[in-house]
Amino acid sequence: MSRRILPYGDHALLVELDDLDAVLALFRGLDATRPSGVVELVPAARTIAVVVEPRILSLSAARGWIERSEPLDAEEVEEREVVLDVRYDGEDLADVARLTGLTEREVVAFHTGTPWRVAFGGFAPGFAYLVGDGATLDVPRRETPRTTVPSGSVGLAGVFSGVYPRSSPGGWQLIGSTDAALWDETADPPALLRPGTVVRFREVR
Repeated sequence: MSRRILPYGDHALLVELDDLDAVLALFRGLDATRPSGVVELVPAARTIAVVVEPRILSLSAARGWIERSEPLDAEEVEEREVVLDVRYDGEDLADVARLTGLTEREVVAFHTGTPWRVAFGGFAPGFAYLVGDGATLDVPRRETPRTTVPSGSVGLAGVFSGVYPRSSPGGWQLIGSTDAALWDETADPPALLRPGTVVRFREVR
């Protein structure tokens, strides 16, 4: 696994990696060994931003730690798991079934039967891009995005699943809805779905 470590301002380094699998593996390794002075690890599709407090951990020391860190498989770490109750009543469920060649019940069975993992955060506080462990569906985004997607909407786009933490515009295919609170500013941390968290969807009527 190749990694390129770049300066990222006065308080951070940016690690560039080959793909999302490499990001998840190195994130687990960094998260398991993070030294004092690491403020935040921010994974994305092919990068990890490592934010530090330079008075505690210098950027040169952080670089050395990153260079020495080994990627870890999911089985090597203790993972946090969140179960989300979902009503599979989404406006696009029939379209997703048509696009994937499945029945609506098979789409629901796939979604509930797949362990999902938070890969990285998204466009709004509390939004998480979830990747499936194992087989995936590749679902195109809507040709015409909605101007408003209700809070709690559960969607699919590409190989990702996600839940809208608040009402916002969006182009994901909506297959269900949940009442779970994904962002709570009074909590520490405020996001329910944090990178590395395993997410399981449970159907409710």
